[in-house]
Amino acid sequence: MVAGRTSAVVVRAWDDVVAIVPRGGGVTEGHVLVLPRVHVPDAGTDPAVTAAVMRRAAELMAERPAANLITSKGAAATQTVFHLHVHVVPRAAGDGLRLPWSVP
Repeated sequence: MVAGRTSAVVVRAWDDVVAIVPRGGGVTEGHVLVLPRVHVPDAGTDPAVTAAVMRRAAELMAERPAANLITSKGAAATQTVFHLHVHVVPRAAGDGLRLPWSVP
């Protein structure tokens, strides 16, 4: 359980941060969400909490040869879940995942 509200597959856990598998398994193999244990609505609300989440996300990213770190702040930036989270999305050449800023 994450915050006692829903079940999740926990990939890694620290005192203040947890990494879980997204519902549906993610967009690539190994995709995880890194989120704080305390409620913070977005990356701009509490810089110290955001820094802790980003540090743990960077640690997970360092274990991969290629990856994207993705987060959004606000509905205009495509945020749909209003609890800070960072996507660590492992990448591989030819994986077919296109991001809006991808170059053809």
